[in-house]
Amino acid sequence: MIRSFRNKGLERFATTGDPSRLSVPNAARVRRILGALDVAGTPQQMNVPGWRFHALQGQAKGRFAVDASGNWRITFGWDEHDAIDVDLEDYH
Repeated sequence: MIRSFRNKGLERFATTGDPSRLSVPNAARVRRILGALDVAGTPQQMNVPGWRFHALQGQAKGRFAVDASGNWRITFGWDEHDAIDVDLEDYH
C-alpha cells in the first residue's frame, strides 16, 4: 500500500486521476506503476520486466526506483509492508 507521497502532482494523479501536473507524458504507465506499488508487499515485487527496478545508492540508499519515462523515475522508500515517500523525479 502507498502510505505517503513526496510529489504533490503524483499524489493528485493517484487520488483523482488528473495527469495535468505530472512531469511525464505517459500517464498510463505511471498509473500501472502506482497500481503495482499499491499492492506490492515487498519492494522486490516491483521487479517487473521493462521497469528496470533497482535499489538506489549514496544519499538515497534505502530507496528504490522504477523507470517512468526517459530519465524520469518513480522512487520510493519502504516501511514494513508499505511504500512511503513516493516521488516522480529526474535524478540523473
